[in-house]
Amino acid sequence: MLINRYQLQDSKKEPRGLSDHTLRVWTSKMQLSRYIKPRDRLTVLKTQQTLKMARSAHAYVRGSTFMFYEWLAAQQSGALPEGPPIWICGDCHAGNLGPVADADGRVQVQIRDLDQTVIGNPAHDLIRLALSLATASRGSDLPGVTTAKILECMIDGYSHTLGGDHISKDMPKTIRTVVKKSTGRTWKQLAKERIRDVEPTIPIGRRFWQLSSSERRNIEQLFAEKEMHRLATSLRSRDNDADVEVVDAAYWMKGCSSLGLLRLAALVKIGSGKSVEYSLMDIKEAVSGSAPHYKDPPMPRDNAKRVVEGARQLSPYLGERMVAARIDKKSVFVRELLPQDLKFEIEQMTVSEAIGVATFLAEVVGQAHARQMDDTTRKNWMKELSKRKTKSLDAPSWLWSSVIALIAAHEVAYLEHCRKYATNIAA
Repeated sequence: MLINRYQLQDSKKEPRGLSDHTLRVWTSKMQLSRYIKPRDRLTVLKTQQTLKMARSAHAYVRGSTFMFYEWLAAQQSGALPEGPPIWICGDCHAGNLGPVADADGRVQVQIRDLDQTVIGNPAHDLIRLALSLATASRGSDLPGVTTAKILECMIDGYSHTLGGDHISKDMPKTIRTVVKKSTGRTWKQLAKERIRDVEPTIPIGRRFWQLSSSERRNIEQLFAEKEMHRLATSLRSRDNDADVEVVDAAYWMKGCSSLGLLRLAALVKIGSGKSVEYSLMDIKEAVSGSAPHYKDPPMPRDNAKRVVEGARQLSPYLGERMVAARIDKKSVFVRELLPQDLKFEIEQMTVSEAIGVATFLAEVVGQAHARQMDDTTRKNWMKELSKRKTKSLDAPSWLWSSVIALIAAHEVAYLEHCRKYATNIAA
């Protein structure tokens, strides 16, 4: 029997438990309510992940990082170039780049998601970005030759900033629109988007779920620590000695990369009287890095410290606003969400737009890699990138063959995912 979702949401009596079928119906209608308990979170998140990955081949690529890592692990020695050991994103798809602000409000386009950052082969970031852009191009129904052009322009853009040049100021329209929006955003806009209002509460509902009493207590204890106090007061306009108080908190259903992990939002009051400010803190459990990595030099053993260090190397604006901590023996990293922090949602593109986006994003990645290399290392890596080009393609053959193989594998897996999803919904 199907539950009337509106009656259930308005009911004063809390259901004792939710069956898998009820949760599937409920989440498919996007009617998540305050009744989602900690024991039900994983089932709801799995359903949401299935939904999200079935929307398009591009969405499937973003959500199936494990396939990418399995493919990398299966490559024979010498199939890919061995780049210098530097911090890489590890999951460098287009959606993981975007404008971010530093503590003084300055905005740059940088890598904005470092969950899988490791000291690894920079070629892996190039392949992941190329796969993401090629899939978005196919989703926009662009000619197949556009994929080849994307790879060529990616290498040009990457080499441009790897060689020490600045990122191009002539942004493609897709990028320019998001950056312009970012620079003009305010706390009120962030509050309306994330928590609906500037009032100091987090609305329990579809995105935010109730915490257990122990989870709430753990958050309050976390922000009583000196390092968290420093994070909360780090923005330029804030007094370093201001009072810091957690006024509300909730479990956050934000994306699906946190499946089965701790993901929390904390609304923090900073200061007192007329000088009060509110900030929204993102608390995310750090997972073991699944991306292939070099053994030397060693990385921090604590996963949150690894993520923070990778962010500081790859995305300084974001890294300076992050802190590694622990909640209930779990390693977490914490950052304040700023209004300027946005991501690129690349859906429909023209040929010229796809080429412009590929060039620009590759420049961003090239800059992130280059700041970790000395002149000799950069020159050697650029020389390695220029090898194995063919007369018909102005991009390395290893990059072309990698992307073609990955597109084929992901297309098959995506269709099979959709078949299983449709079968489950019909059941």
